[in-house]
Formats: sequence, C-alpha cells, structure tokens
Amino acid sequence: MAALINVPAKARRGDVIEIRALTSHIMETGFRHTVDGKLVPRDIITGFTCRYNGAEIFRADLFPAIAANPYLSFFTVAKESGKFEFEWIGDNGYSSTASASITVE
Repeated sequence: MAALINVPAKARRGDVIEIRALTSHIMETGFRHTVDGKLVPRDIITGFTCRYNGAEIFRADLFPAIAANPYLSFFTVAKESGKFEFEWIGDNGYSSTASASITVE
C-alpha cells in the first residue's frame, strides 16, 4: 500500500520536529455485514512503529475504530542526520514500510 510521509528535509540540532505519516488501507472493522447478511472479515492495521537511526521513537497500537487510511502525527527532537523508518503491520499478514531522511545541522 502507498504511504505519504512528511519529515523536514533539514533541521537544527535540538529542534522539535513534526513527523506525519499517512497510509492507504481500507481498515475493515469486521463488524459490517454484506447485503447477504454475511460478516465482512476484519482487515485492519494493528500497529505502527517509527525508528530514528534504528532507535524506536514512536509506537501506536491501532484498533477497529480507526478510520480508513490512518493518519498519524507526532513530534521528536532532531539529534543527528539520518533516517526515519516507518512500519505498519496488520491482519492477514499485512506489512508496509517507508522511510525518509533528515539532515541535522
């Protein structure tokens, strides 16, 4: 699935920066029924993790009440130049990754 990541390209050491991540996913709750009365199977993203140069800086557990195409926003301190790695995991073996780099001056 596609992901949109927003990380500043540059920051000064010690700056607080906002990181935004959006991914495309239907997030089917498992509570809906088809017109035939059959239950639509659950298919959601259950977890999100962000790592900054390999160290986990943010984690979220997601549940059926989260909307389709989940959007997450959080803050961290720019300590050094490097890479942010994003990972979404979910039902039915779902896994998606993305990354973004930052230069810290």
